[in-house]
Amino acid sequence: MTERPAGGTGASPAKQRALLTAIITLIAVLSACIYVGAAAGDGSGGDDGRNSSGARSPHNSAAPASAGTWVDSWAAAPVAGEDGTEETGMAGRSVRNIVRTSAGGTAARITLSNLYGQTPLTLTHASIAVAAADNSSAAAEGTMRRLTFGGATSVTIPAGKQVLSDAVRLQVPQGADMLVTTYSPTASGPATYHPYARQISYLADGDRTEDATGTPYRQRTAIWRYLTALDVLSDQADGTVVAFGDSITDGSTSTESANRRWPDAFSQRLRAAVTAGQGVPRYSVVNEGISGNQTLASRSGRPAENQSGLVRFTRDVLGRPNVKVVVIDLGVNDVLHSADADRVLAGLRTLVRRAHAHGIKVVGATLMPFGGHPRYSAARDAVRQEINAGIRSGTVYDAVVDMDKALRDPYDPRRLAPEYDCGDHLHPNDRGYRTMAHTIDLADLKGAVPAQL
Repeated sequence: MTERPAGGTGASPAKQRALLTAIITLIAVLSACIYVGAAAGDGSGGDDGRNSSGARSPHNSAAPASAGTWVDSWAAAPVAGEDGTEETGMAGRSVRNIVRTSAGGTAARITLSNLYGQTPLTLTHASIAVAAADNSSAAAEGTMRRLTFGGATSVTIPAGKQVLSDAVRLQVPQGADMLVTTYSPTASGPATYHPYARQISYLADGDRTEDATGTPYRQRTAIWRYLTALDVLSDQADGTVVAFGDSITDGSTSTESANRRWPDAFSQRLRAAVTAGQGVPRYSVVNEGISGNQTLASRSGRPAENQSGLVRFTRDVLGRPNVKVVVIDLGVNDVLHSADADRVLAGLRTLVRRAHAHGIKVVGATLMPFGGHPRYSAARDAVRQEINAGIRSGTVYDAVVDMDKALRDPYDPRRLAPEYDCGDHLHPNDRGYRTMAHTIDLADLKGAVPAQL
């Protein structure tokens, strides 16, 4: 034992040990705080820490500290401004969107869009919760979370812009319905929406954003408003597959509120293959289909409604987090509007080059037949066949899924097989969508982008 100098005032060994223990404890606490702050980040998921509107997002005390990968769990493209909301938008009403997750996680964040608004959209309250049951407007017990934006409960989204929320801790189940609710007290319009949701959501009068009972949500609605993405911090998925297409991808004739679009069926199939240990990538699957969408042409408006594939590809594919693969099924509406085959193929190749520049692999589908549809003609079918020949040649996509061969009538290849036809001779029924999902080779999701196509 070390002696204290005679007459000195040094601390006893017991006090020295106590002081040392306190210092070590303080260092450990500070280190933990630094780690949590660094892991929580700003919830943007981007390399530069910016949110979707381009502004830097501040730290959020509710952001998760756990490890994982930010992926899209659900998405829907903004299509247009909703008719009848030009003056007031959804002022004074709570909008409760119901969406189905394709990947689970330990935290969530959302993207809200005012792309088609002509005035700033002010939202004073937003929330997220796990639904108590499929298609229910009630929240599962203990899952209701208030969302913030840059640490504030309210946010104003300029006309033509979108915003990413802060991350919030929440156990998000895979394959579950989620409730995402917004409230705006002031007039702003028109409301940016996705018209063919094939999912019932709900509306309530007044600010019922954090109501967990669902009782005030008496009005049903078949569209999604403002919400365009739900991301999760996931330990179940390492990346995202984006399904990019038109009404066939949008699932416009699938059974409502049953999640039977082909991207839904593909997500379920991929998840089952992962669970079975088949050695396929762990990816979420999101649907960026728009009914009536074309590769080349947008509709009128400022900004244009139903923006073409070439215009919206940056937002709906390249702008999503950790996209690894895009499956493109686009071009039949170009044919129905008498587009030239060479121009359509050139447009599709442009999408592929842009995807490759971001390290994204591209799987492309042949165009399915539409014999019997009112816009069918032999000349248009010849254009479709020319486009399909280009796709099958291997000079367009990294991998080809032959949807035409899988769903056409073997006795009349100009038509869909009767068992897959919803009745309009253009769109598949639920069985047809399921067949589409099972036609994609899961092995095509593997591998890197080729150096040169």
